[in-house]
Amino acid sequence: MRNVAIIEAPSVLGLRPTGVEDLASALLGAGLADALGARTVGRVEPPPYDPERDAQTGLLNPDGIAAYSAALADAVGAVLDGGRFPLVLGGDCSVLLGNLLALRRRDRHGLLFLDGHTDFYQPEAEPAGEVASMELALATGRGPRVLADLEGRGPLVRDGDVVALGFRDAEESAAFGMQPLPAALHAMELDTVRALGAAEAVRRAVGLLSGGAGAGFWVHLDVDVLDDALMPAVDYRQPDGLTWQELETILRTALASGTAVGLDVAIFNPRLDPDGTLTRRLADCLAGAFGGEG
Repeated sequence: MRNVAIIEAPSVLGLRPTGVEDLASALLGAGLADALGARTVGRVEPPPYDPERDAQTGLLNPDGIAAYSAALADAVGAVLDGGRFPLVLGGDCSVLLGNLLALRRRDRHGLLFLDGHTDFYQPEAEPAGEVASMELALATGRGPRVLADLEGRGPLVRDGDVVALGFRDAEESAAFGMQPLPAALHAMELDTVRALGAAEAVRRAVGLLSGGAGAGFWVHLDVDVLDDALMPAVDYRQPDGLTWQELETILRTALASGTAVGLDVAIFNPRLDPDGTLTRRLADCLAGAFGGEG
């Protein structure tokens, strides 16, 4: 098992205070750190939440997210410098920007993007200005400069160094007018994953990432990639999705590749899991994914 260091990143600056800010506390309370043989090395607290959409950018909390991304990147960078594997427990999906900024400060990396949504909205097509629906677009350099050009470093990840796997929102995003995914970005929607089988799909994804960004890849997990019937404790629900076994297979295979350099978990809302059943199941899935490395 990897030398895992857990960072708590309870930011909802890219969404709203619905309960996902309790994700880290819930998973740690369910024994995740002990199951991984890991320790928590820090908690990056976000600045105050502003519910008013920024008039200039059309985003919620753009300056707060920029500042938070830099602070989270510092924390992730310290873990990487210590030769450990960062496991970042969000928070909403905007925490991805800080994680990728840590890597962008170092070298060229890839991204395995596991999400029920593609999160490639532009501000004018996102009804609430939530960065948690735009983080993949921003990470590839599209959108307001305050977040699409963090620290003047341009895109945090190149289009061709991204594999979006397991998404199922094509019809919904088209209806809202989301900009299309770029041709160079590798898109493996849920139907493709099912046709190939989860193990083969992730093997192909890892092959694509290993062939491009030579320094390894980050894994982003939005738990709404899971089947809604299995994981209803999310804020934007949609039918279908991966099974627990499919997700564990994907994570275990990605981690076993030896080229994954970090993982974040986002969007799980413990307030929608009053008896803790889903919290424990998610903790078990993550432990199984790491433990499967042998």
